[in-house]
Amino acid sequence: MASTPLIAFIGGGNMASAIIGGLVKAGRPSASIHVVEPLTAQRDKLAQNFGVTAQAAADGRLRQAATVVWAVKPQSFAEAAAACAGRTGQALQVSVMAGTTSDTIARATGGARIVRAMPNTPALIGLGIAGLFARPEVNAAARAEAEALFAPTGQSLWVEREAELDAVTALSGSGPAYMFYVIEAMMQAATEMGLSSDQGRQLAQATMAGAAALSAASPLHPSELRAQVTSKGGTTFAAITSLDDSGVKAAFVKAIHAARTRAEELGRG
Repeated sequence: MASTPLIAFIGGGNMASAIIGGLVKAGRPSASIHVVEPLTAQRDKLAQNFGVTAQAAADGRLRQAATVVWAVKPQSFAEAAAACAGRTGQALQVSVMAGTTSDTIARATGGARIVRAMPNTPALIGLGIAGLFARPEVNAAARAEAEALFAPTGQSLWVEREAELDAVTALSGSGPAYMFYVIEAMMQAATEMGLSSDQGRQLAQATMAGAAALSAASPLHPSELRAQVTSKGGTTFAAITSLDDSGVKAAFVKAIHAARTRAEELGRG
């Protein structure tokens, strides 16, 4: 156990919990994970669920951490970093904060070995995907450590430019909400057509999951898969024609651009 490098999480909310849960499930000793979380209820939950040490404020133990994961809300980062001042600069810094740039993290922590990550909420069930960006100071071994951190929560991919994380945020970071939005619409239509809300939810969720799995398993482009279901003059054709007439695809694309713009604004403070 003593040979397992210490990982410290600053913030113990949902995303930190997803990562911690994945690490513990994958076999990392709970004693090698330390959490700084001001909320008593959340600390108790982390200790109960994962057996990790969680405390209200940072102390000297942070200096022992090989990796520090910043998992606070972006607007809370400056205060959290100030409370940890002088204790984290030697570690590999991994951030899951949307919009907070690596330059901001470097100035606040005094460390230049920084990996920024944009995971998403399906990480809670091991089906997430995280976009990763590493500063030049991060070597191959540290990149591998960052990948290993997110491996139990799902997939990961690297981007070469930090600005590309804003696009990742707009696509996959916010993306689960878009899918839930579609499920909501399908459920509403179900009840309007006489099915129960539970029936609509089951049908919508199974259809969404099945379509995603088929797309992932098939070499065909999604447009080709869609064409296979869309016989001219049939029911799917009527639905897709209505969606096109309403400009739904264009609206979705516009919405994703809006999310990226907001991510850029958050990065500028």
